[in-house]
Amino acid sequence: MATLTRQDLNFGQVVADILCEFLEVAIHMILYVREVYPSGIFQKRKKYNVPVQMSCHPDLNRYIQDTLHCIKPLIEKNEAEKVVVVIMDKEHHPVERFVFEISQPPLLSISSDTLLSHVEQLLRAVILKISVCDAVLDNNPPGCTFTVLVHTREAATRNMEKVQVIKDFPWIVADEQEVHMEEPKLIPLKTMTSDILKMQLYVEEKAKKT
Repeated sequence: MATLTRQDLNFGQVVADILCEFLEVAIHMILYVREVYPSGIFQKRKKYNVPVQMSCHPDLNRYIQDTLHCIKPLIEKNEAEKVVVVIMDKEHHPVERFVFEISQPPLLSISSDTLLSHVEQLLRAVILKISVCDAVLDNNPPGCTFTVLVHTREAATRNMEKVQVIKDFPWIVADEQEVHMEEPKLIPLKTMTSDILKMQLYVEEKAKKT
């Protein structure tokens, strides 16, 4: 078994590629399952060897891709602590927050060539959990929207305003209204642990949505 640092083989980039690809699928699935958009704009595809629902709306897809493109450098440097999909009601108050808490070990124990396929199996289990999460969540009010937030480590926060990965798509500090939710219910969905990535997914749900 070889033990490598994060700089070896540029594993930060490998993890960022894997995680951003996963987050794209996860965000589409959350929007579909939680009925943020009409089911008619989604098409069934296959990812991680399971059926998933992906949006075919160009503007929505571009927003998700641009967001992840901006998050990716933070993941590469292990500076992103959480990626949060916030579903908001018509008054822009959060009703649900899907929190992906991510961490990467400083040392990577690489035991075999099957590592990435093992990670894919773990990510598949997370996607399957998202696909049935409506069973443990209350219905959302009509007219909901969403946004994506990233929680960074303190050192990264100081540099983020200087870094604009995509023109006209700058980072802005999240509005307190988007972040704060009074006495939410905490619903754990899935935890995954691998040699290159640890992730915990849970939902913070507003107690009274209407």
